[in-house]
Amino acid sequence: MFVGTLELDVLLGDVRSLKQKRSAVRPILAELRKRYEVAVAEVGHQDLYRRSLLGVATVAADGAHVRDILDACERLVAERPEIELLSAHRRLFGPDD
Repeated sequence: MFVGTLELDVLLGDVRSLKQKRSAVRPILAELRKRYEVAVAEVGHQDLYRRSLLGVATVAADGAHVRDILDACERLVAERPEIELLSAHRRLFGPDD
């Protein structure tokens, strides 16, 4: 069993309230869940209007499959025009960890 995690630090576009932030982040989280069947949540920067830290996790029998899923999730977020991906950090845990 392999477990992969991905943290995406994003800068949101024209957001002036936490309510606008939720309405910008929620569709991204929903699309990641639906398209890639991953666990995803906002895990940081909850008190900042224009920043968000998104956490993604997935489990698979093959490490390469986990990497492919995390790559696809990162690409999906990076390609969204309304946000800027500031950084991405990933971890892969395997049977030897």
